[in-house]
Amino acid sequence: MRLPPLRCLDSSVFIYYHYNTTMQSDTFRVQAQEDFSKARNKAWINEMQHVMHPDKKRLLSFNDVKKILKPKNEVYIGLKTVPIKKIVGSEGRYNDFDNHFLPRSNELKQRWVNVDQAHLSDIVLPPIQLYELGGLYFVRDGNHRVSVAKTQGVEFIDAEVISLQSEVQLPPDVRLDTLLAAVIRYEKRVFYNETHFGDLTDYWDLDFTEAGRYDVIYNHILVHKYYINEQQHTEIDFSDALISWFQTVYLPVIAVIDKYKLLSNFKDRTKSDIYVWIVKHWDRLKQKNGNDFSLDDAARDFVKLEQASHTRHGSFFTRFKALLQQYFAE
Repeated sequence: MRLPPLRCLDSSVFIYYHYNTTMQSDTFRVQAQEDFSKARNKAWINEMQHVMHPDKKRLLSFNDVKKILKPKNEVYIGLKTVPIKKIVGSEGRYNDFDNHFLPRSNELKQRWVNVDQAHLSDIVLPPIQLYELGGLYFVRDGNHRVSVAKTQGVEFIDAEVISLQSEVQLPPDVRLDTLLAAVIRYEKRVFYNETHFGDLTDYWDLDFTEAGRYDVIYNHILVHKYYINEQQHTEIDFSDALISWFQTVYLPVIAVIDKYKLLSNFKDRTKSDIYVWIVKHWDRLKQKNGNDFSLDDAARDFVKLEQASHTRHGSFFTRFKALLQQYFAE
């Protein structure tokens, strides 16, 4: 078979095809630039709507969520089709996009426009890479493709997925503040169900503002059980140890918290939060001063630390109180 002569490249058919393709490409380029401008305007409106609550418009950081959920292990899932609405965060580009994956900076324009132009031209791009955690997805690679897909109303996208195993399932509208609350609710439900805490004590207000505190309480009960068993021949069961801990440890500490009105100085915390701090502080003081150091003395020493913060003011006071809370959270 003979190849057509080179002069056919100058034919009217070729010229028309080349001209039409170039014009179409230019049209898609202009459309992609307009799409980016619209996306930036939407991002600006979203920012203005949440100017008093900036956390509500922030894209979730995968590492922040991972730190709260503490997944056990990860499993390679492979290629799958993922609902766009379930992609809620990013591993490394969470500052570049808002909670709707709208671009927050004009510096993203060139790459964003290139991806959008490919979308408009029906060019198939490689699958994005995602982490799955708590039933939701976080972008490992492909943030601009997700941003364009959401802007263009695409419902599904092909992705290579790595799943991190977590018992907590999250709603698509989760934010970092609501995420923490969801985890704490889950931990409370598990703790109450597994220990029958509410049924045994008729106390349903063991609440915390930080994750992981119910594990601390469980360990307190186990330590209390150990010391009781050291003093008798027959081993006490967990339920009896729980009731004993609640009556002889938890409630007396709560009484001291009420006595010194500690909750009034930590309005964003709960009595159970302060219980953990007081017990930890009491333990440190007993290590330093001996086991005879009383709970009341520990509470008064805690009050002195808290009152010292009132001698400061302004932003330094805020930092001091934050450091105080961090000290007892360690």
